[in-house]
Amino acid sequence: MSLLVKSAPRGEAIVKVTPESAKWKHVGFEARRLGAGERTDITLPADREGCLVVLTGTVDVDVGGQAWTSLGGRASVFDDRSPHAVYAPPGSVFRVTASTDAELAIATAPGTGKFGARLIDPSTMKRSVRGTGANTRYVCDILPETEPAESLLVVEVLTPAGHSSSYPPHKHDTDALPDESVLEETYYHRIDPPQGFAFQRVYTDERDIDESMAVGDHDVVMVPRGYHPVVMPHGYRGYYLNVMAGPRREWHFRNDPAHEWMIAR
Repeated sequence: MSLLVKSAPRGEAIVKVTPESAKWKHVGFEARRLGAGERTDITLPADREGCLVVLTGTVDVDVGGQAWTSLGGRASVFDDRSPHAVYAPPGSVFRVTASTDAELAIATAPGTGKFGARLIDPSTMKRSVRGTGANTRYVCDILPETEPAESLLVVEVLTPAGHSSSYPPHKHDTDALPDESVLEETYYHRIDPPQGFAFQRVYTDERDIDESMAVGDHDVVMVPRGYHPVVMPHGYRGYYLNVMAGPRREWHFRNDPAHEWMIAR
């Protein structure tokens, strides 16, 4: 199961994916946990922009000569509210101090320093509902292509128990704009209750990639290419944070033709 990255149950580092470990070019992702009063420094490489998302808890953040206090506030990623996030250009250092127990996500992608550090306030994030019936899920656009960044796209999704998500299966691995774009992607999964699991499949038309995974709380699934649907079993809600990046900062996808019939039904 080369596309499944298992998380560490203890310690600051929860999970980490780099372009080198993923054997791709664009997306980097990591998650960290902090106890109340703890501090961590997160240094961006000289050629990579970053987006820090306060998943849970309350923290102070200092980066690029700017400081923000009391960011976050969610007790759980399943709370019905958007997160705080902070964007920073390449070479920046996020200095984060936790006021309470906290969980952080850090997304990175190639950048040259075109944009300065800024707070992304929850009030600016678009929230929407996708799908119908047992395919309904709830989306929050943290850093969409309509907001300034060089490469990064960041979004979080809540999937109710017994529902499918990223479904019908879709892909974005072919340079065929405006119909489809090339984007690598990571899925950072949270499960409620945490002893549960999600199912995720990643597969291509040719089936040179075809992996079906049982994904635990805090695990990451890497999507280098191919379709990548998620299904939540009865009794367990799912959350995932998506990070996408590619040669162009545009999200266009193609549904698997074998399953597209259900959209028009």
